[in-house]
Amino acid sequence: MENFVLSDIIPANVSIEKVSTTIPEHPDIHLSILRLDKIHPVVSGNKLFKLKYYLQAASETDHRTLLTFGGTYSNHLAATAYTTKITGLRLIACVRGEEGNRPSHTLEFCRANSAEIHFLDRALYRKMSENPDEDYLTERFGPHITVASGGLGIPGAIGAQEILNFIPEDCYSHICVPVGSATTLAGLLLGNRKEKILAFPALKGLNDTSDRIAQMKVVDTDNLTVFHDYHFGGFAKWNMELIYFLNRFYRVNRIPLDFVYTGKMVFAITDLITKGYFPAGSEILAIHTGGLQGNETLPKNLIAY
Repeated sequence: MENFVLSDIIPANVSIEKVSTTIPEHPDIHLSILRLDKIHPVVSGNKLFKLKYYLQAASETDHRTLLTFGGTYSNHLAATAYTTKITGLRLIACVRGEEGNRPSHTLEFCRANSAEIHFLDRALYRKMSENPDEDYLTERFGPHITVASGGLGIPGAIGAQEILNFIPEDCYSHICVPVGSATTLAGLLLGNRKEKILAFPALKGLNDTSDRIAQMKVVDTDNLTVFHDYHFGGFAKWNMELIYFLNRFYRVNRIPLDFVYTGKMVFAITDLITKGYFPAGSEILAIHTGGLQGNETLPKNLIAY
């Protein structure tokens, strides 16, 4: 597939930065972060990669319309709204639940970028968001290209595979990634690289990771390990231990982390280093998947950046 217009904003400012884990007991284990959060000042991280080929497909139709799904604070919805606006596409955003008296900053951002917001009750949302009924959706919303929640699907995984273009080969022993829809994880695995892939689900009870990545044509998972114990109680859940970690990490490294995905992953990596999981001499690369707008849901002044 040829490059789409997103090449204008990918890969602006992408870098790999070595960071301090402040774990003196393991000085021979090194951690670096792929700063996908620096891609763009408005929309950052893995989202643009996952959306790339959906946007391209919509641009080649007469209707030029995407339909996608997300919660009221969804990073995916914000990214899709922004990219459809700048690429001249129409967006139908199906949002989980009901509209409250006070719309979230995410939905306000989406509306400001011309997204058409439609609220689905939670039962219908669960039914549609990851296994869309195309007949129902077309009858209700008209012709469109569907993007399942989080970009889940083969086009999303193929786009996420391009993240590997920014990771030099034979430099790292482990590549770490947070997991929501598992689309980015699938993309990394499609690359058939030699590094061990460590995945950290941000959702409690996300036990269908293998089914998700198989759906995206991943065959070889021998180098994959999934850690299910670092979700802090569930999606977007947090406690003061996590907040303290995020603030300390920022003070030491000047790298902002979100509390939903990347922050929990980096917490997990440092915990695993402390517990002796990584062999001596390990070179670990963590992928910063952006999503910093999610920190706006936290109480004011809780995060130091």
